[in-house]
Amino acid sequence: MSAPDYRDVESHLSSSRALTDLPEAHGTLAGALCSGEHLGVQDWLREIFPEGRAGDAEAALHAVFEWTRHVLRAGQLEFQLLLPGDETPVAERAVALGQWCQGFLYGLGSNPIPDIEDLPADIGEIVRDLTAMTRIDVDENESAEDNEQAYAELVEFVRVGVQLLHDELAPFRNAAADDNPVSLH
Repeated sequence: MSAPDYRDVESHLSSSRALTDLPEAHGTLAGALCSGEHLGVQDWLREIFPEGRAGDAEAALHAVFEWTRHVLRAGQLEFQLLLPGDETPVAERAVALGQWCQGFLYGLGSNPIPDIEDLPADIGEIVRDLTAMTRIDVDENESAEDNEQAYAELVEFVRVGVQLLHDELAPFRNAAADDNPVSLH
């Protein structure tokens, strides 16, 4: 299963009165899927659209939802963040990565999971690092090549960290799946 095309999905969001951009919306989805099994596509769409109706964007967003759920569950490190491509200036991509992390943390907190202090040390550290990354920026004193390399390393860290969080939170998701579903609201 291949990743959805960022530009196509972002275009659908922009023309459909979405409340957020794709990076934050995808981060919210990934975080919610890491912390809970019961999230449905309509729950996610209610977070993105004022009335919960995606209009022309629904098919594209349904594909994003299914792909994200599939690759996280597969556990084969196929997960990717939906972020602008390399043709976008690195400063804009860094902002999008910060938005993605912000959305992820929101989604992660949408379901009852243990306090960060009660999680294994490496998991708590990943969550703290993602929190810090919501304020990401490029270093104007560094070369473009150094900023590109730093950005690529951060994206890879987040990608692998999200898969690790998903895998490590499985026991909590399974326990919560027996309870009543909790919406993102």
